[in-house]
Amino acid sequence: MQTHDIDYCDDAVNLRGYLAYDEKASEPRPGVLVFHEGLGLGEFAMARARMLAELGYVALAADMYGDRRQARNLQEVAKLVGDLRNEPQMLRARGRAALATLAALPQVDGDRMAAIGFCFGGSVVLELARDGADLKAAVSFHGVLATNSPAVSGKVKASVLICTGADDPLAPAEQVKAFEDEMRAAEVGDWQVISYGNTLHSFTNPAADGSVMPTALYSEQADRRAWASMRSLFDEVLCNDAGGSE
Repeated sequence: MQTHDIDYCDDAVNLRGYLAYDEKASEPRPGVLVFHEGLGLGEFAMARARMLAELGYVALAADMYGDRRQARNLQEVAKLVGDLRNEPQMLRARGRAALATLAALPQVDGDRMAAIGFCFGGSVVLELARDGADLKAAVSFHGVLATNSPAVSGKVKASVLICTGADDPLAPAEQVKAFEDEMRAAEVGDWQVISYGNTLHSFTNPAADGSVMPTALYSEQADRRAWASMRSLFDEVLCNDAGGSE
């Protein structure tokens, strides 16, 4: 497996992503973006990129903050996330910069692209899908579902998968219902919401032990099931010969 940093830009902002892929593959492979949690691009998102590379995909863990900035506390997270969420067009443009970077790589089949995201990254994935990005699949793991720019009819191209904790205070039942209503109103052709019982926020991250946020807690069972659901979707919509079904 090859892994290395990759620099790209959104306007004047330098973004430093992390690329992982199987260098032995001879044909272009599907590309998958990985969008990080609120703390910034760190080891968790990079590890997920490597997991995707092991499945045969070319994975780019994107940098949404610039220069791979890391938040040191929840106050910094709120500022960094808020600055982007309050400017949805800037958030979407930054996500699209990562998509264009990945699609342009010689290892990647630009017609078979997907994106996944965790927490804040989950909302980034959904904003890209709402914006009509050329994605076959968009997968949100414990992401915020609310938006200031709802999907409009005919614009969403991606198959959308939501994996959420039934007890996640950042995605309460009313927000889940509003998202479902949004998908129906926008006539999205393929969407699904999977809610895991007795499951809180950040359930995919083994480092989530409740110490930073009492409502952020890892669940091995929910993590495993959510990843399996993502793999199943990818097998279907990416016309996958990348090894993901093996």
